[in-house]
Amino acid sequence: MLPKTVITHAPDETEAVGKSLAAAMTDDGTLPPFVAFYGDLGVGKTAFIRGFVSVISPSSAVRSPTFALVNEYRGGKRPIFHFDMYRIEDEDDLYSIGFDDYPDHGICLVEWSEKIPFALPDDYIRVLIEKTPSDENERIITIERAKRLC
Repeated sequence: MLPKTVITHAPDETEAVGKSLAAAMTDDGTLPPFVAFYGDLGVGKTAFIRGFVSVISPSSAVRSPTFALVNEYRGGKRPIFHFDMYRIEDEDDLYSIGFDDYPDHGICLVEWSEKIPFALPDDYIRVLIEKTPSDENERIITIERAKRLC
């Protein structure tokens, strides 16, 4: 399954890619339970996560945790913790929300991971979602297993 690059043309296609990653993580116990998302505002990170969550916690309603910082989805096979790091400034901010405690208790899906390179685990899945200049609805999604650099 990994690495993989996919082009989507609508939010439901982006959700489908999220579903396929969740299925792969369910089937392959060697994949790390931490997914770091990268991409500009409005590229479809939450749509991807909505698809992912629909596989593992189908009764959960996904919404962006922009103001809550973390949403917990516990309606399925494993707990999922959906973070938005857009407003995180430093390690103290992460400490205040207990970020270090989450990875041991479920799957972490972390939007705006570029804000916390110091807090990524040694082994994780990296998802980059990019808009294309030729079509406002087209996205290039790259999924790969990654190692922390710092």
